Amino acid sequence: MSPVSEEDLQVHLPRAGAFGLDQDEEFFEIEENGERRRLRCHDYGEIYSVPGLYERIFGEVLSCRSPQVVIDLLDETLERHDADPNELRAFDLGAGNGMVAEELDRIGAEEIVGVDLLEEAKEAAERDRPGLYDAYHALNLTELDPDLRRELEGRGFNCLTCVAALGFGDLPPDAFQAAYELVAPGGWIAFNIRDQFLENGDSSGFSRLLEQMFESGELVEHARHRYRHRVSVSGEPLYYVAVVAQKAR
Repeated sequence: MSPVSEEDLQVHLPRAGAFGLDQDEEFFEIEENGERRRLRCHDYGEIYSVPGLYERIFGEVLSCRSPQVVIDLLDETLERHDADPNELRAFDLGAGNGMVAEELDRIGAEEIVGVDLLEEAKEAAERDRPGLYDAYHALNLTELDPDLRRELEGRGFNCLTCVAALGFGDLPPDAFQAAYELVAPGGWIAFNIRDQFLENGDSSGFSRLLEQMFESGELVEHARHRYRHRVSVSGEPLYYVAVVAQKAR
């Protein structure tokens, strides 16, 4: 992947008006050939369409480290349970341009299949990290074609990853549930979520869903870690919770 050069494109964070914005309201401006345009941090389709822009914004400017944190936590948990990461057949939900798959590949995952709502995400993953995914689908998991469902079920996933994709409406609880159902009993579930979506009164539905899954015993938690996901455009820390659990056998 060729990163965006400083000469070709510049990134500007807002000098004023950024304090107090919700995370999905944050914005920045990019400048090309003297012309500026504003993008929301959640305008993923437009961000993915510019090679290297996602990494520039979230990795360099906003110091996001969630892909590494979540996959490191998964790797450490596997080691404690004498499980071999080389045997992971991972279903990467909300896969984006492949940063999580890159981390899964680092720990030795056997197979990685990505799914994202956006065609731009699939195109970016194939452009920026060719050959990393064994397959990548741009689709809505809650509206799966029967043939594709059979194909996904036939892959025998024993791991689900979902990083920086839950809680803001892009990926609702029923989509997470649909992905979870594709994982074999005993499979590993590694995800992160903004800490506020685990609190009482959460309106996203994730707090209720996860509480039910843990209390019923269908999902067994092995590791939980609260950490700084990234900083906001105004420089404030945004805290997430990384979880590694196992689907009940």
